[in-house]
Amino acid sequence: MKEIIDYILELIYPTTCGICGKFCKEALCKKCEIKLKKYEINYFKKSKKGYFNESMHIFRYEGIIRDKLISYKFQDKAYLYRTFSKIILKNEKACDFLKNYDIIVPVPIHKKRMLTRGYNQTELVAHELAKYTSMKMENKILLKRKNIISQSQLKKYQRKENVKNVFFVKNIEKILDKRILLFDDIYTTGSTVNECSKVLKGAGAKEIGVLTIAKD
Repeated sequence: MKEIIDYILELIYPTTCGICGKFCKEALCKKCEIKLKKYEINYFKKSKKGYFNESMHIFRYEGIIRDKLISYKFQDKAYLYRTFSKIILKNEKACDFLKNYDIIVPVPIHKKRMLTRGYNQTELVAHELAKYTSMKMENKILLKRKNIISQSQLKKYQRKENVKNVFFVKNIEKILDKRILLFDDIYTTGSTVNECSKVLKGAGAKEIGVLTIAKD
């Protein structure tokens, strides 16, 4: 169904580069691809604390990257999933990181926020990553039981408590002994992905990695 919708949208709204807005079938033109290099950090870290095993963050959360992520998340620019997906798939280090995992799980949003926004920004990108890799995307495993205050509105010290006990796991059999890649858009304190990892590990996931577009 999504493929049919994408095809119709492409006919009505031809793909453009999400950064400069010029027509571009790849959703990211060469000029902008080069421009984004100055924000690239490809930050990788093995986790000694918390519930996830390792994490990778592609960009610093500043400049064009920050502006585009805000537009994508809060200003109804859903089409930017194409550009962010392309950025990740063109990143050799990120692709090597993806190969370590069986399943990609997008950080969920609550159903009320889904109705308001119309899309889950992490799910759209995760779907594309699964389509072009060997991973399977699962968006019905990790769910959110509370419509909490957005983490972006809170101070860093408030975030851990805000996400406490808000996630739960369904269809446990799908993740038993699996290597799970948890995907989110922005990493600030790590409170959200750590809480998600906690419930996934508790449900039997073998290993958990975290991939985000940017690190604040």
